[in-house]
Amino acid sequence: MSRVSYLFNIVRGIVRLSLARTIVKRSLIALGVAVAIVYVGDFASVRMRMTHPTSNDPYETLTSLRILAIGEKGGKTEYDVDPVQPQQTGVCVHALFPHNGDLPCWYLKKKFAQPIPMTIFPFVKSAN
Repeated sequence: MSRVSYLFNIVRGIVRLSLARTIVKRSLIALGVAVAIVYVGDFASVRMRMTHPTSNDPYETLTSLRILAIGEKGGKTEYDVDPVQPQQTGVCVHALFPHNGDLPCWYLKKKFAQPIPMTIFPFVKSAN
């Protein structure tokens, strides 16, 4: 292989690498712009529903039971209602993204449906 063809192959590899970087960079920029456009549309939708009083209010208050998942011997799990605070309540927004510090309703419903895992550690006496 001559020196010229060797240098040509190196330059061709660099050009391919820079082309791949350009494609990846442009794809990430396009993805960021698309997410920003969806967020702005979601924000505008929530604002419009807030300003016009109709039955289509963007905010909702969800209430559900607090279920505890208590691990037992043998790998079994017992489910019980929390005796201290039996209900959990949260305000959510009907949107894709969080707005004004409130979580989206689709996420809060999923979060409330999950039991709270409780782990009981046995007491260990110290050797004092």
